[in-house]
Amino acid sequence: MRTVYLGTSDFAAEVLARLALSPHRPQLVVTRPDRRRGRGRKLAPPPVADAASRLGLETFQPDDVNAEESRERIAALEPEALPICAYGALIKDPLLSEHDFVNVHPSLLPRWRGAAPVERAIEAGDEETGVTIMRLAAELDAGPIGLQRGEPIRSDDDYGELAARLAVLAGELLVEALDAPPPWHEQSDQGVSYAEKIGPADRQLDPARSAQELERRVRALTPHIGAFLPLGPDERLGIRRVGLAADGADIEEGKLAVRDDRLLLGTSSGALELIEVQPPGGRPMSAGDYLRGHGAAIAG
Repeated sequence: MRTVYLGTSDFAAEVLARLALSPHRPQLVVTRPDRRRGRGRKLAPPPVADAASRLGLETFQPDDVNAEESRERIAALEPEALPICAYGALIKDPLLSEHDFVNVHPSLLPRWRGAAPVERAIEAGDEETGVTIMRLAAELDAGPIGLQRGEPIRSDDDYGELAARLAVLAGELLVEALDAPPPWHEQSDQGVSYAEKIGPADRQLDPARSAQELERRVRALTPHIGAFLPLGPDERLGIRRVGLAADGADIEEGKLAVRDDRLLLGTSSGALELIEVQPPGGRPMSAGDYLRGHGAAIAG
């Protein structure tokens, strides 16, 4: 089947790698323009552009995929399907109506429509998520479903671990849907939830929440976004790995304490052990290493 693939993120890059090995190898890969990243703010291509280059696939990075010039370039290839995964921009008419878009979404729709379904599933404490293959529609992630497959969420999964498994599953399901187009059925209007984009407030660990909630939040944002704990008006401590402490129920909410060379945070319910942290401008380190430089201040 002749295809044109649209995607941008690391997740989409993994799906592209699987698609490129199939009989549906894309004639063209459409992704977002290069943008500035990292501390140095250097201009860099998106992950899908890097993946396409390694795979020897032609890449197109329009400012607006819905513009007439973009539509003409895609149409000239006469694709039979346009697989799309985490592209990062809305597909609008007339482009939406001109092609058969096959959308890859990492959740069991209609649960977790939206931008951050993997993170929100972990954060909510879901026991299962999965991948849905659906037709693209004007309403966000609300199109007809063709295929779905579940994936358990392990109690210690962080985003990186779960997303890696889902990307493998997503690639397999996409190729399956292109090999033999499935029957499509409308989504249920029951059980709809939205996975809002992760914002600055979502990264902060609020001790007014329970230790269990904060533990899930850290896992949901590791390693790609990162959670942090405010230490003062202009200082924050990056939090990369945590655990639920069996002790520390007496620690005041929002206070740090040192117990047996462990760093604990008091919350509204229970204590959170900070296992791996990242000081401002520093490298990730164990809490033990961090305490060797800051333990006296915390203990005082």
